[in-house]
Amino acid sequence: MGGTRPGCRSPECVEVAAAPGTVHVRDSKDKEGAQLAFPKGPWADFVAYTSKG
Repeated sequence: MGGTRPGCRSPECVEVAAAPGTVHVRDSKDKEGAQLAFPKGPWADFVAYTSKG
């Protein structure tokens, strides 16, 4: 998995990786920990909603 920005110093960093039909998310500091997987449509809705501020 990849997708973090280099130099992320915040304690709230996550990694996001797109796969066919799915987006995977995990804590960037706990690479062996749990991952979440979202269908691309709901993930796009989430990103659009959170981007509104």
